[in-house]
Formats: sequence, C-alpha cells, structure tokens
Amino acid sequence: MPSAEDKTLQDVIEILSPFAPENIEITPQSTLMKDLELDSVKVMELMMNLEDHFDISIPLNVLPEVNDIQDLVTEINKIIGSA
Repeated sequence: MPSAEDKTLQDVIEILSPFAPENIEITPQSTLMKDLELDSVKVMELMMNLEDHFDISIPLNVLPEVNDIQDLVTEINKIIGSA
C-alpha cells in the first residue's frame, strides 16, 4: 500500500501533467520553472488545481521555497497534516 506521501506525489504529478511539455518525464526532482517550463500564471493555475483537489489552501509565502515536485509534495503534506 502506498504511503500518504507517495499518494500525494502521484496526485500532484497527475494534476501537473497537463501543464508540462509532452516530451518531459515528471519526477520528484523536476523543477517547476526550469524543467517543466511553467510561468507564473501556470504556477498559480496549478496551485488552484492542487488546492481544489486536496481541499487545502496553499499560502503564497511557501511558493519561494518550492523549487521541485518533491518540495511541493512536502508542503502539501505539511498543510494536510496540520489541518
């Protein structure tokens, strides 16, 4: 059975897939801006989709700390754990 973090990672990658270029494999080490080529508008759209999916609110002040997918999963799990 996958851990909660593995499940969050799977969900984040699934939600992120439509935003990423087709020829790029999304891994926990993929960076949002550089590897996945997301601009600030796409990042905000992604955040709204993640908030809806996980029924959470992601504070804007955590975004500078989020460089890659693993950082994003960690922050989401922190928010879920404190809810």
